[in-house]
Amino acid sequence: MISKQQILDAYHNRYACKSYDPNKKISQDDLTFILETARLSPSSFGLEPWRFLVIENQQIKELIRDIAWGAKDKIMDCSHFVVILARQQSALQPGSEYIRQQRAEIMKLPAEVIALYEGFYRNFCENEFNLNTEEAYYAWASRQCYIALGNMLTSAAMIGIDSTPVEGFPLEKLNNALVEKGLYDPQAFKLSVMAAFGYRAGEPRAKTRRAFDDVVSYIK
Repeated sequence: MISKQQILDAYHNRYACKSYDPNKKISQDDLTFILETARLSPSSFGLEPWRFLVIENQQIKELIRDIAWGAKDKIMDCSHFVVILARQQSALQPGSEYIRQQRAEIMKLPAEVIALYEGFYRNFCENEFNLNTEEAYYAWASRQCYIALGNMLTSAAMIGIDSTPVEGFPLEKLNNALVEKGLYDPQAFKLSVMAAFGYRAGEPRAKTRRAFDDVVSYIK
């Protein structure tokens, strides 16, 4: 079993990589492992409100490079670049076909349990979390996409692969550009965040963080 110290070592070694070695590539087995940790990530109500696009097309890479300033110095040299999409309101609102399929076909819940879930979920959306607009659903889904992103960054670090979370881009402009290229249906998905993976071209400066007691409080 992996030790706690090995896990902490991976966290200490992980950083937002600024430049990548274009001659080093991630194996397909390692890439699948990283993506699998994203797929297995937890999500609210088990709805999996995400999709992961591994961008291999050169023209799409150039398009992202030219629009996303946060990806400009990374996307052409990193081994793999992943675009994370958040599901839209049409999929996540109570009574949607996506939710019906998720509960009946993926989670394989019995009809009576699905009916109970539906009432509870509707109350959650409409009264507890105020998910009453497209923007609210997008923000909620994106927060969950970041859980998957965090797991990808950590799992990569634990097998010696570097990464960079990328949210340095004009959201609507890049989202529209990717939609125009036919990458996804804007009624079903919207761009949330992106990430580069590969191997660092040089060593970073020493990691800095606030002291443990500055960020952790025990409420007794």
